Amino acid sequence: MPPKRAAATKRKAVSPPDDDPTPSESEQQSPSEHEESDKPVAKKRKTGSSAKGKAAPKAAESTKGKGKGTSSAAAAAAKAEAGRQPTNKVLPVHIAFAPKAAEGTVRIAAWNICGLAAAQKKGFKYYVEAEDPDVLILTETKVNNDPVDPALTQRFPYRYWSISDKKTYSGTAILSKVEPISVDYTLPGHPDPKSVKGRIVTLEFASCYLVGTYVVNAGTGLKTLDEKKVWNAHFEAYIRELDKKKPVIWAGDLNVAPTEIDLANPKTNWNKTPGYTEAETSSFARILNTSGKEADAGKFVDVWRDKHPGLRHYTYFSYRFNCREKGLGWRLDMFVVSERMAARVQMCEIRSEIYGASDHCPVVLELEGPL
Repeated sequence: MPPKRAAATKRKAVSPPDDDPTPSESEQQSPSEHEESDKPVAKKRKTGSSAKGKAAPKAAESTKGKGKGTSSAAAAAAKAEAGRQPTNKVLPVHIAFAPKAAEGTVRIAAWNICGLAAAQKKGFKYYVEAEDPDVLILTETKVNNDPVDPALTQRFPYRYWSISDKKTYSGTAILSKVEPISVDYTLPGHPDPKSVKGRIVTLEFASCYLVGTYVVNAGTGLKTLDEKKVWNAHFEAYIRELDKKKPVIWAGDLNVAPTEIDLANPKTNWNKTPGYTEAETSSFARILNTSGKEADAGKFVDVWRDKHPGLRHYTYFSYRFNCREKGLGWRLDMFVVSERMAARVQMCEIRSEIYGASDHCPVVLELEGPL
């Protein structure tokens, strides 16, 4: 028998407003740049010159599906069609997910909600009810005080909100059914602690650290790329120090598309658009340390990409330019875990149909055993 599905949640569909009076930070910075880059670009004549800097990072090539002929082409087309993400612009009326894979499994969800107040008006609670995660990481909350939403307070007894000093700006939270050993809201060594507020929450559990981040955006025209570099330098050191003590789960809106298959238009965005520059992708690659070049540093795994090596699915689609329908997106939200912890991961998926309450889709991970 197929496994029973979780209780469904039904509701009326609510469309996002055409003109959001309080656009998110990502709408003002990174996605606004993404939106511009997703517009049709006029072709230019080749001049023989090339862009400065290193080439864009490429994903590992697959050795499958290289057969010739009409049948292989048809199979490839069918596979591509099957791999397409939904194009809905509002949350589904009916939301249901399969139950956890096994008893004792921990389900963790991460979601950039583009403002809690706005998301609550567009069906936020229906997703939370259907997913029913053990831990919920929220980014870009834009709250000014600890919320008292019953949908959250009754479900999660342990709630930790990192709130920016700047009103209705950034914001990161981890809400948990499991009590942590300790909580930290800082990024050690960062020269501007105020800028870190609203960006990071670290919970220590018996078996691991859980780090939720809303990583700094490189800004329109890359005007804050230097600030991003400072963040990255200190975060690289921080996550490695944590990893020396216990395995680490790092999740949230990481504000980077790691390789060329993690965004729809890599060529037109490389070294021009926040989230896809040499500085940002190199920092992420150093954390993964797949090649082992970073001496005395552990290795990490980009979990969703590890489980879906060739799939071009995204977690962010701008509300503008009909990007959702066109499939013009970026994979910015993810789970990264210490390599020695990767075997405990039972599942990692993008909830592609959960779109409309935010311009981001949630990502969910299931972990074998307790936190």
